[in-house]
Amino acid sequence: MFPNFRLAMAWLHTWFGLVLGFVLMVVFFFGALSVFDREIDRWAIPSSRFAPQPMPSYDRMLRPIFESMQPTAEAVDLMRDRVNGPMPTRFDTVQRLGAYTTHRDPVLGIFAGFEVPNAKDPEELIWALRTIDPRNGAALPDDRLKIGSQFFYPLHYSLNLNWMRLGTWIVGFAALMMLAALVSGVVMHRKIFREFFTFRPKKATQRSALDLHNMTGVVALPFHFFFAFTGLVIFAGVYFPVGHTQLNPLHELHEKLEAEETGLPHKRAGVAAPLASVDAMVAEAQRRWHDKGMAGEVGFLALQHVGDANGYVSVYRAGTDRIALVGEGIHFKASTGELLREDPPQSAVDSVNEFLTGLHLQHFRHWLLRWFYVLGGLAGCVCIATGFVFFVEKRKKQHARQGIQGVRLVDALAVGTVTGMLVAALGMLIANRLLPDSLPAGWPGRGDLERYAFWASWALALAHALWRSAPVAQGRSNPAWREQCLAVAVLAPLAVALNWLTTGDHLWKTLGAGYWPVAGVDLFLLASAGMAALAAGKLRRRAAGQAATPGLARETAHA
Repeated sequence: MFPNFRLAMAWLHTWFGLVLGFVLMVVFFFGALSVFDREIDRWAIPSSRFAPQPMPSYDRMLRPIFESMQPTAEAVDLMRDRVNGPMPTRFDTVQRLGAYTTHRDPVLGIFAGFEVPNAKDPEELIWALRTIDPRNGAALPDDRLKIGSQFFYPLHYSLNLNWMRLGTWIVGFAALMMLAALVSGVVMHRKIFREFFTFRPKKATQRSALDLHNMTGVVALPFHFFFAFTGLVIFAGVYFPVGHTQLNPLHELHEKLEAEETGLPHKRAGVAAPLASVDAMVAEAQRRWHDKGMAGEVGFLALQHVGDANGYVSVYRAGTDRIALVGEGIHFKASTGELLREDPPQSAVDSVNEFLTGLHLQHFRHWLLRWFYVLGGLAGCVCIATGFVFFVEKRKKQHARQGIQGVRLVDALAVGTVTGMLVAALGMLIANRLLPDSLPAGWPGRGDLERYAFWASWALALAHALWRSAPVAQGRSNPAWREQCLAVAVLAPLAVALNWLTTGDHLWKTLGAGYWPVAGVDLFLLASAGMAALAAGKLRRRAAGQAATPGLARETAHA
């Protein structure tokens, strides 16, 4: 038992922070990168480097594209086990169509959901996906991984461990424990306001690491608390899945009652019907938004029960001019264009939920606020990394005298997490620029190879950190910190150079054209290289100072 509450909180903060800090480090770093996930996509896919476009005409451009779409052979193979009987060669009954874009998406993502005859779950659809150029309708390569929005972004909330949603559960538990660590940290630090202004970089590593840990924790405390809390709120349906399990009958009844209340059909009527002009419906929706003082472009266009008398078209506004995630949906009867429903103002509870969700997902245009998100996420990384350093520095001399290896393992894991994930991200970007446009037959997909490069780079960084960790067991610093900082300082400019050599979009060109999605990524990479080089230089000087002070070795030998 602990003699007082403060010491109990110190124990909780130390060990929960250590064990879950490795997960939270990934969450914070890739969450910070996800603020500009679409910009990273532009860097990774040169064919998408053009200005954002409004939603194109459905009648002239999108309709023929949708009519030509079918699920891929891979999607059909994945569906086979969930169907009683053979799979059809062609899917004709379209349940749902959709097109999505944002103010940061030059490309247009479209999808089509088809009913599957004899599916074990009649509600399950098989999907066809496509990415197109909204200027002319041309299909963009399907094998190009959107590194920002399809890899870095889900990595920060699911660790890309999708089996049984394991990664989402791990991150959720880490977020819950993070809230406890934040509260316990406030209880521990009675002089929290003084620590806000205290940083002594010229002191010993243990002292300066603790100062920086305290300062970044205090500065970004509201940010950390808010994002841990809202992340749990957003995924509450995953962590408490009563709607589709214990309360499934009530859930189905609610959907039917909601359909009756809103006038939006829940199921198909089974009667064929034509499709009226969707462009006219979009124009009417924009007119209604304008009359409410909310003029704007379409962000999401959805067609439900396509080709059926119960079909309807939903037009949602791209609400990038406000923080709350509000779509202002307007719904029309598909066969006639008749207005069925205009979403009413939300209740107070729903409005709060939309605001918190929008603040977390940051789909808004406010660039200064977006940069505050990046700085908050990086402050979280610094807070966790310095916590690792303090933990090791406080114990390594004692462990060296006792011959204990535990702190050596912690330090190696810290190196592999902190600098290792930087090496992994850079390895992925470099692979993206080195892989040829067309791969030999029988090779994995291009996106799969980029994923392999990421995990292989991270595994190598972790192996290197373990291999070089022997000095920690002798009370000295792990040289892997310095060496991996040097690796970052080399790899980041290499990625910038490869972008220039493979696309011709060098920094002066993108800056001159004002194309910030690519210029911004290049500048961020160069800034990262500069900071990594400075860190490597500082670590080299500290290591030289340790080598010039052999007292510890004699002390360890006498022990």
